[in-house]
Amino acid sequence: VCCGQTAETTCSFEFGAMLCRTCRFGGFRRLPKGSRRWNSSHEEVVADAGSAAWSLNFTKGGVFTTDMSFKDGKSAHQPLYAILAQDGTVAEGAVEPQLDKDLARRMLHTMIKLSAMDKMLYDSQRQGTISFYMTQTGEEAAVIGTAAALDDLDLCYGQYREFGVLLYRGFTFSQMLAQCMANVEDTQRGRQMPIHYGSPELAFHTISSPLATQIPHAAGAGYSYRLEDNGKIVTCFFGDGAASEGDFHAGMNFAATLKARTLFYCRNNGYAISTPTSEQYAGDGIYARGPAYGIPSIRVDGNDVLAVYSAVQKARELILTTDTPVLIESMTYRIGHHSTSDDSNRYRPQKETALWAQALSPIGRFAKYLENKGWWDPAEEEDIRKTTRAELIRELKEQEKKDKQPVPSLFDDVYATTNPILEQQKKDLEDHLQEFGHLYK
Repeated sequence: VCCGQTAETTCSFEFGAMLCRTCRFGGFRRLPKGSRRWNSSHEEVVADAGSAAWSLNFTKGGVFTTDMSFKDGKSAHQPLYAILAQDGTVAEGAVEPQLDKDLARRMLHTMIKLSAMDKMLYDSQRQGTISFYMTQTGEEAAVIGTAAALDDLDLCYGQYREFGVLLYRGFTFSQMLAQCMANVEDTQRGRQMPIHYGSPELAFHTISSPLATQIPHAAGAGYSYRLEDNGKIVTCFFGDGAASEGDFHAGMNFAATLKARTLFYCRNNGYAISTPTSEQYAGDGIYARGPAYGIPSIRVDGNDVLAVYSAVQKARELILTTDTPVLIESMTYRIGHHSTSDDSNRYRPQKETALWAQALSPIGRFAKYLENKGWWDPAEEEDIRKTTRAELIRELKEQEKKDKQPVPSLFDDVYATTNPILEQQKKDLEDHLQEFGHLYK
């Protein structure tokens, strides 16, 4: 029914009736009681025209509503996809992924090795052996479950706590410590902060300190992979804090509209340094942002390695078969301090971290699952921790003996060929060190 508020004009949508300008663009007035709520032709035309103009898919009878309600995303929250109960049993109705014994044992072995390595290197930093470190304690399942589900050639963009992916793919303790110590064996030539690893051979992009810069990069790489149709995907790791950066929104929207073959994997571990998630978002976490961009999304129990593995495996299949990015929000908990420069006891109670470390351990849950299958002996965990510690002590001693990167190498690789300005800068530094070098020792 036309509202008749403005001058009549012929309807361009060929209703066979006269509509005023307001009604041509979606205006309406309430019909008398007992009348149809909407003119069906009006709804059909807006559904068709709106779908074209706004790229929205309307359902029949769902174009308009008289219910003026504002949604805040707080009334209901998306549950966590999970498979394992804390006692290692499979939840009723859950579908177990098809893991063979060797793969399952490899996953748990890597999780334990990662945990033991974190403890050792955190202590090493406190002793002055390395200058900086960040642990992955409590997030082992979130990372190793993902690594196991991906193809080893799938490109990964890490944030800070994804060394487990490299460890799973074969990165050695020698390579890791060379990077942390910036010695002559460091393939990054001492130009990155410790734990900012990278490995072209293992398809792991070098970590960048500024938060969230990897997200638009990963969107672009995923777009490239779609154009190449190379059978691989890009996985981009980031935290709940990074999702507050503008780069997150730009990257997600680019990926959605360009149909990038990118898996966005958010480790929601409760804190961005000292900022809790209560100050990070007011809606339904990070998961809710995916559907807003038209991206298939799921929220997963990040401490359940089987759930993580299954979700990533399915996400990879969706990406490759439908050319769509996917968002996974992996709910986990950062048990350790943010880094060796942080003291989390100042902003969260110790009993909170103790609960997650003891009652909700991802390693303990998966170990019980394998024990129930007869694939694991509890005594093996202590053996792995002892072996890892011994290997790290041996490697730390070896890496400490190696020289640092030579200072003149700072000027290598800046340009394809050198130039007079660069040569002058190099000479100035050499002259400075000639006079004051003793002060740096």
